Amino acid sequence: MDPSVATAADDRHWMARALERARQSAAEGEVPVGAVIVRDGRILGEGRNRPIALADPTAHAEILALRAAGRAEGNYRLPGSTLYVTLEPCGMCLGAMVHARVGRLVFGAGDPKTGAVGGCVDLTDLPIHNHRIAVQGGVMAGDCGSLLRDFFRARRARS
Repeated sequence: MDPSVATAADDRHWMARALERARQSAAEGEVPVGAVIVRDGRILGEGRNRPIALADPTAHAEILALRAAGRAEGNYRLPGSTLYVTLEPCGMCLGAMVHARVGRLVFGAGDPKTGAVGGCVDLTDLPIHNHRIAVQGGVMAGDCGSLLRDFFRARRARS
């Protein structure tokens, strides 16, 4: 199935699933970001931020979801898939999505500090990339942004 034919209801359904993963990260003291990779209505992989727990600066939700999907598929290429993530991806994560040939990216809250899909820079249309990812931002942005703001507000209050 072509990932571009997903409906708004599909996007909200899968973003809600990514938000569940983000809430798990928050409960563990990690920045609350969650990701889900879907193809043909089936989850290929899921992830949540875990750089602290795994002592791994690359353990972003998207990277862990891509790793899980690759293992499940027995292939690092994931054509026709859609990656749902609660926060606009950074450059590292976007680069991994390009290499994995993710067909579509759907994100919730924008990230003006490190977002690589228009937040602080747009790396989606670089001529050096031989793959283009369709992008839809702002899906459930209010819920995704509130989770992040509440997390950081609570963290500052504890400091």
